[in-house]
This record gives sequence, C-alpha cells and structure tokens, in this order.
Amino acid sequence: MTKQSRFWMGIALAGAFAAPFALPATAQDASADTVVATVNGTNITLGHMIVLRETLPQQYQALPDDVLFKGILDQLIQQTALEQSVKELAKRDQLALENNRRGYVSGVALQNVVESAVSDAALQAAYDAKFNGVTPAKEYNAAHILVATEEMANSLKAELDGGADFSELAKANSTDKGSGANGGDLGWFGLGMMVKPFEDAVVSAEVGKVAGPVQSDFGWHLILVKESRVAAAPTLDETRDELAAEIERAAVESHLKDLTEAADIARPGEGLDPALLRDATLLDK
Repeated sequence: MTKQSRFWMGIALAGAFAAPFALPATAQDASADTVVATVNGTNITLGHMIVLRETLPQQYQALPDDVLFKGILDQLIQQTALEQSVKELAKRDQLALENNRRGYVSGVALQNVVESAVSDAALQAAYDAKFNGVTPAKEYNAAHILVATEEMANSLKAELDGGADFSELAKANSTDKGSGANGGDLGWFGLGMMVKPFEDAVVSAEVGKVAGPVQSDFGWHLILVKESRVAAAPTLDETRDELAAEIERAAVESHLKDLTEAADIARPGEGLDPALLRDATLLDK
C-alpha cells in the first residue's frame, strides 16, 4: 500500500468513526457489479470496494466490517470526485498511468505462469534432479584461534600442548572477535565455506587434536576439529521454498523468451543517446 493510499484510508476512516454507518441487510443477489454509489453518474461498485480492501494493511483489515465499509466507500467517492475534477492530465501523468497498467497486467500474466508451473510433480522432479545420486557431503564442527604472526601462533600452540584450555586461549588472544568470544567456536560448516588453506587443514586434521599454525589471508590459525559427520540430504519439505523459487524463475524466463521470440519487436530507440533518459524536460514538450 502506498503512502498516498494510507493517507486516503486514514482520512476516510476518520470520517467513518465520526459518523456511524448503518448497513442494510446483505442482498442475496449482490455481485461485484452491484452499484454502491454514483458520483456525477460514475458508478462505484461492490467489486471496487472488495479489491481496495484486499490491498489494505492488516491494521485496517482488522477493523469492524461496518467501519471498514464506510471508510472504503468514502475513500472511493472522494477519489472519484477528485478524478472528475481533473480536466486534462499532463503528459507525465498519462505515461505514468500507462506504465502502471502495463506493470499490473504483466504481473497478472506472470502470476498465471508461476501458479501453473509449481506443482507437486514439478517439485519432486526438481528435488530428484538436484539431490538424487549426489554424494553426501562431509561437515565439520571446529574452533580456531586467529593471531597476526606465526610466532604468536607457535607460542599459543606450545601452551595448548602443555594442557592450556583452547577455549580460554581463544577468548584471550584470537583476533577473530566474533568466534573468539565463543571460545573460537565456528559451529558446523561444509566444504567451500572457508578459505582454502583453512579448509585443507580442517580436512586433514585429526579430531580432537590441535592443528597448525596454518596461514591464510586473515593471519595464522590454530584449529581444533571437534567432530565431523556426513551431512544427510535435506528433505523435500525442507527445500520446498527454494525449489519452488527455482521452478518459478525458470518458468518465467522460459515464458518471456517464448513471448519475445514470437512477438514482432522493433527497437528504433536503440540509436538514441542514453543520456536522454535523464532529460525530464522532454515531458513538458
């Protein structure tokens, strides 16, 4: 909902609260074409009201029906009267209306494409293509202490070899303040999530034994791999939203490609100076 729409609804609802509105009994034959008001001969229908209500934020939709009915009706009446008071639209306004209609209708077209593309069968096929036959990945639960120099790393390693607590040394010395505050803990991560020298050291490290020092672009690391595990593939339900987004994107791209290839398209404007896009004075000519 735009700021302008919120302004209108606020004005209309203020009037609705000020003047209680008695609704007639619901007509059995009411439809979207049922006329609820006329302004200088222009009809406002129940359908107009329903569509406007659907665009309102929850704070307005939660209002009592009688208050909301009068507020919406008042808003549409006021807007219609204002619309009629404008005798001629400026070029800018005409073009904005055309763009708004184009954008809205194209959204309707894409919604139809998306809704038909995402089905249980399509989701299952996308899941199978993505995860069937994929070798389960290995994950690691590790901690590290990051310092600026190899000398400092070797000094801390000597303390650890002598029985010092890894977590306490990380809190006191690690320049990675985020993990350092948690005793160097990095949680679970898979391959490709860490810089290569660090990842290589984690993969080759013995669980429970401090590895390093290992140098990366961030400094020198001492690494403690606590556990490792084979990560199970996510279930279809766990990936449903992600897969649906991928299916939707592919369907939209395919539909747009088919439409544009079938359309008779000319681009005479491609030879224009791109800087003209910034010349708003053209709208006044």
